[in-house]
Amino acid sequence: MTAKTHNEITAIDPDDIGHNPSANPSFNDLIASRLSRRHLFGLGVGTAGTALLQACGGGGSGGGFPVLPPAPAPAPAPAPAPAPAAPKLGFTAVAKSLDDVVSVPPGYTATVLYRLGDPIAAGVPAYANDGTDAPANYDRRAGDHHDGMTFFGIDASNKWAPANASRGLLAMNHEAITPLFLHPTGQTIVGTGNAAVRSVADEVQREFFLHGVSVIEVNKGAGGWTYKQDSSFNRRVHTLTEMTFSGLAANTDYLKTKFSTDGSKTRGTLNNCANGTTPWGTYLTCEENWAGYFRRIAATDNPSRSVKEIAAFTRYGVAGTGRELWATTTPDTADNIYGRWNAQVTGATATDDYRNGANTYGWVVEIDPFTPGSTPKKRTALGRMGHEGACLGPVVVGKPLVWYMGDDSRNEYIYKFVSTKAWDAADINGGMAAGDKYMDDGKLYVAKFNADGTGVWLELKLGVNGITASNAAYAFADAADLVVNVRLAADAAGATKMDRPEWTAVNPKTGEVYVTLTNTNAASRPITATDAANPRFYNDPKGVAATAQTGNPNGHIVRFADDGGNPAAVSFKWDVYLFGARATASADVNLSGLVADNDFSSPDGLWFSSATAGLLWLETDDGAYTDVTNCMLLGAVPGKLGDGAAKTITNVDGATTRTQATFVGKAPGTDGLRRFLVGPKDCEITGIAESGDGRALFVNIQHPGETTAAANIGNPALFGSHWPEGGNARPRSATVVITKNDGGLIGL
Repeated sequence: MTAKTHNEITAIDPDDIGHNPSANPSFNDLIASRLSRRHLFGLGVGTAGTALLQACGGGGSGGGFPVLPPAPAPAPAPAPAPAPAAPKLGFTAVAKSLDDVVSVPPGYTATVLYRLGDPIAAGVPAYANDGTDAPANYDRRAGDHHDGMTFFGIDASNKWAPANASRGLLAMNHEAITPLFLHPTGQTIVGTGNAAVRSVADEVQREFFLHGVSVIEVNKGAGGWTYKQDSSFNRRVHTLTEMTFSGLAANTDYLKTKFSTDGSKTRGTLNNCANGTTPWGTYLTCEENWAGYFRRIAATDNPSRSVKEIAAFTRYGVAGTGRELWATTTPDTADNIYGRWNAQVTGATATDDYRNGANTYGWVVEIDPFTPGSTPKKRTALGRMGHEGACLGPVVVGKPLVWYMGDDSRNEYIYKFVSTKAWDAADINGGMAAGDKYMDDGKLYVAKFNADGTGVWLELKLGVNGITASNAAYAFADAADLVVNVRLAADAAGATKMDRPEWTAVNPKTGEVYVTLTNTNAASRPITATDAANPRFYNDPKGVAATAQTGNPNGHIVRFADDGGNPAAVSFKWDVYLFGARATASADVNLSGLVADNDFSSPDGLWFSSATAGLLWLETDDGAYTDVTNCMLLGAVPGKLGDGAAKTITNVDGATTRTQATFVGKAPGTDGLRRFLVGPKDCEITGIAESGDGRALFVNIQHPGETTAAANIGNPALFGSHWPEGGNARPRSATVVITKNDGGLIGL
């Protein structure tokens, strides 16, 4: 018997794989004439009106128009209320670091709050952290790979109280696992290639439970912040948790399985990356790289599939043995907890097998953290993709609600969903019924960025924008087909391919939307495919050997504003807020003028503080700059859309030189951007939330030590990290809580 670990089988990060073969432009061919930056962003209502009048031949005394006497001067408008003062960064920048610690500025303290395996129910023992803990109690322990999260303040009557400063519920994603550290000697796998199987069911049970979501009660006491192990609110949602479908795809043939013969429900959620919230007080968890968990060997399954099914599988990347080989575990149980991961045709109809199993993942899932016994719902109206998150836009009574979403894969798109119903504040604390009202009926759009700094939202609706039964690439049958295969609908509509869209964040002061574009490589965006919103192609040599990293390995952040400040608008304006780069890079790479105190690579997590009037927090998930520093958290005071200028940059690939026009935001300087935290070895910094008063910041440290070789599991000295326990301990993902020693607001 040959035992292998996941590390030896899956060496490619699923985030780095793109599955978009469409011919959609990256958008350099969309508009030939470029308007000046002043024209795009400087025209007020009066100026624009005058320009329109002049264009129509008016505004002067000639042309045969009578000259009228001037109208009486209007009464002066009341002075506008003063805008809230912009926050000012009030901390000393943290230096770059390769140490196995969490570093924060002087005057701050970071304390570990909630680690992989920590018990969240009475009677569950402390985590041994050696792979021997009983698998059956992992559904009452913290999951692995802590990710996106939200703090829900809670009052004495156990209701949602957003401003509460000392008691709340942390709802938190657990994206994936580092299998090597979960079992005594890593995963036990027999065989190789398509014949490889998981032979120890206990290991798989642990892994089932360690994915998903935690909801835990946290409290601030005299000794600081702790979580309450025996709280009645504590809950784990994982791969075996039953949940229902709602919206356009619910109860349709696309979701029928042996488990749910009417397509009304499924089991579980996984690969939950970023998150979102609702204005009625529920949590949104988003299923990202779910496709790789399903077993589907194309050579044997394709003959049983239609042309449309094969096109959909290809577009979403559903193929292979399954990243954790769960489908291979035998014997199966009566309710198919292992066999449900086999997406191949094995029965006579869809209700005899799990051929549609992959269709039951890739959704935004709503969870009510205040009702532990409630059933989560997968909201299909928001489309099926590699959901990175679902960021709530401005909430205004009498106006529709909007969520902005990135599809996290190279050359994927940015979306928004606008509710049909207008917001009614009476729905606060409305639970899942409010979700039925606002999230099951609305319009879904995908973004097309124009080369002149404008953009349009293309509606994803049957019968418009090429989404028809006669579409040559994919013949759409109905509205359910559209949301199940929304990537194909976006292809048909002509959306703009982006450099791996990840987190979205909305500035509470301006309503402007920021999206991290983590990175891309030369294969996904060669120098000939740069465009205004994805404008760079360069080499970022790494390490002493100067290993080439070409494409856009450091990533950037795009921002946009829906026209008229209306989230339901179908047009917008955009620019690039910030470019990741080494401080030492050339001016055509380091376009934001970063220096040693704020240079970074691969922006990922992104979140605005409510308590500090628009302070922006930026997290990194990087492999390009890790020769110099571990991943980090930066604090920023962003300006506003249009505060920079149009710029033409020069891209170079060997002997090929190509210029690219773009729009670059104002360089932030260290007053507008500086490093606040550096994490331990091999980690990603991801997930962030604050207490109701902004005096506690919760941050997740994901997968420290993940590059540890499987052969070194018996030699702790060779682990890639020992954080957070130190010594010879196995590393653990964990949540830290950061406070200011003087009790002040974080970051100011």
